[in-house]
Amino acid sequence: MDYFSCLGPIDPQIEREGKLVPALSYLNQFQRLNEKANAGNLTTAEYALLSKLDLGELYQFEQARELSIELLIEWLSQYKFKDWKRTESSNSRVTVSMKKERAKEIAALLNDADRWHSHGRAIDMQTLRDEVGLKIEDINDTPKFSGHVREYFNLLKDYMTREELYSFIHTKDYF
Repeated sequence: MDYFSCLGPIDPQIEREGKLVPALSYLNQFQRLNEKANAGNLTTAEYALLSKLDLGELYQFEQARELSIELLIEWLSQYKFKDWKRTESSNSRVTVSMKKERAKEIAALLNDADRWHSHGRAIDMQTLRDEVGLKIEDINDTPKFSGHVREYFNLLKDYMTREELYSFIHTKDYF
């Protein structure tokens, strides 16, 4: 990453009535309303809102949340932590279960809608280092690599502009 790079929180988007909506918003509100109902503090308006929620749709939202967490744990464990062999504090050997446990902690942090407040929230490199505890290399520390990344980014941006593309995915098998 570099100064301009960012990640977003884990907040799966579900298509609903032709628009993308944040699944966590529905799940968090459902939980909040359930807690109020259990405490006997649910208003008539809140009861009406609760009764309109589609349980099948809520289940879809839960599944989207779980899948996004599962994918992040898998990705971090296999790729981000692939060279993590020893702990920094005790120099102990790092096991697969330790990698998965650390990935779960990170997933929980990035999945905290109350912490990040918005799907569109940009989480910069320094915040990821300080608050999430991720080890991140700054590409500017390797000028040759940084130059190649910027050149690729500029070419891709020009291509997307010319082709009027809103998004683009480049894989090893497709460009």
